[in-house]
Amino acid sequence: MISVIVPCFNEEAAIPLFFAEMEKTKKVISHNIEYIFINDGSKDRTLEVLRELASNNPFVRYISFSRNFGKEAALYAGLQTAKGDLVTVMDVDLQDPPELLPQMIEMIETTDIDCVGTRRADRKGEPFIRNLFAKFFYHLINRISETEMVDGARDYRLMTRQMVDAVLELTEHNRFSKGLFSWVGFKTEYISFENQERVAGKTSWSFWELFNYSIDGIVNFSDVPLNIASFVGAFSCVASGIAMLFIIVRALIFGDPTSGWPSLVTIILFIGGVQLLCIGIIGKYIGKIFMETKKRPVYIVKETEEKLEQ
Repeated sequence: MISVIVPCFNEEAAIPLFFAEMEKTKKVISHNIEYIFINDGSKDRTLEVLRELASNNPFVRYISFSRNFGKEAALYAGLQTAKGDLVTVMDVDLQDPPELLPQMIEMIETTDIDCVGTRRADRKGEPFIRNLFAKFFYHLINRISETEMVDGARDYRLMTRQMVDAVLELTEHNRFSKGLFSWVGFKTEYISFENQERVAGKTSWSFWELFNYSIDGIVNFSDVPLNIASFVGAFSCVASGIAMLFIIVRALIFGDPTSGWPSLVTIILFIGGVQLLCIGIIGKYIGKIFMETKKRPVYIVKETEEKLEQ
């Protein structure tokens, strides 16, 4: 059996379209399929659509959160619930083409790989700034982290049960799935596809949210920013020491002129800015530690399809 995990947030229009396309693909697959939709605190009729879908199709399951916990929590919930021998993660907006699934299944069943991932061949249709920052993020994270992340990789992938179980052993609260899928270290092959447009609705990912998400990825998989903060602090100390010696020597030789007040204020502001930057970097890591020590659940379930069966 194949478990299809589908996170949903305000996707009432996209869910029927996605289900129809998957049912077409299902006809060319010789496997049973279970759908696991995760309603991540949607404000529209997403939950009502899922209830109707589950009531008419016994192979459709859903999990509804008590509020919006984010896509990472939805993915984690889906992985915990999945019962399939193979597990795939897909976006409901059909930006992850269902027609690739038969090829992905064949690759896993005919080779010794544990995961078939997908990546976009290009980012056609995306804003230039978002495209530029995405490329910079992947270049940066692969330079400063030991966990390799493929540029353009999607969450859309097909995994063996062994790999899914390994990912579930990583119970951290601050989750960055692209990194976790790579960190567990199972053999993965990627297939490329042309960038697809959403079939319905609007994306819930703004540029600022994607930027914060990328910061989380860097913090979760690299301690280089802490090293940079230490280096900047050490450099500032050395530079200020040299400047102090220069001022003392100049005062002894040429006296103590009163000029230079603007430059002094500028230096003070610069050093203060550097200190705040370093404190901010350290604070980001401390904040992550703080959230982990609370041991709060990654998500809270309000309703599942089992309610309909009672």
